[in-house]
Amino acid sequence: MCSKYALQVESMAELKDITSLPDDFDSRVRLFPLPELVVFPHAMLPLHIFEPRYCDMLMESLATDRLIAMATLTLGVADVLLEKPSIAEMICICKIVSHAETEDGRHNILLVGAKRAKLVREFDSNRTFRIAEVMVQSDIHASEGTQQRKLLRAALLDAFAGVIPANANVQQNLHELMSGQMGLGPITDIISYTLGLSSESKLRLLAEPDIDRRARILIGFLKQMSSDGSGGAAQITIKSSPKNFPPPFSLN
Repeated sequence: MCSKYALQVESMAELKDITSLPDDFDSRVRLFPLPELVVFPHAMLPLHIFEPRYCDMLMESLATDRLIAMATLTLGVADVLLEKPSIAEMICICKIVSHAETEDGRHNILLVGAKRAKLVREFDSNRTFRIAEVMVQSDIHASEGTQQRKLLRAALLDAFAGVIPANANVQQNLHELMSGQMGLGPITDIISYTLGLSSESKLRLLAEPDIDRRARILIGFLKQMSSDGSGGAAQITIKSSPKNFPPPFSLN
């Protein structure tokens, strides 16, 4: 599995800028399917790329919009060897924030999740990698007012505190998250990405655009983890930065 990193930014304006899509975004994305991985907006993912088709995808991305859509294989590892393995309907459009080529022609990249999106259809593009049309799913605030959302944020962080390790570093990271200005949406996404939930549970969270409902679903998962002692957050890093590049990489 990939080491998980959450996004560290200096301001909410910077967060909005990092997770925005280009003005000329045409709803078409390059698909990078991986087993047992669900990426969320606001989270960071390091990847080590060496397969020719994904090197092709990376070169096109770097030359154009710097976007790659991370998709989840529905049959997990068993699906990897298929010519066109099936993928989940929900994906995360990511931005390349750092890239380094190694001496042997491989690539280390760092992605940040930008937007959740739903697959509409795939195209036969004559490329070595897969291309799809997607519908971006923007966050919505449908059910709660500002004050209630603050209470929901506090309840989510309290539930999160109940499942994370007790070591000083993790607790300090949690304290910084609690005292910061990050909103409920980004916090929900980062916690969802960090936790050792099943792919099905994470995809359910990724598919929910209503921030308040998504937070309540996640609180339910956290309470269940706390009550059954399943943990799932043994290696939590609340924040990291592109300046720490390159972190440990996953293999494609």
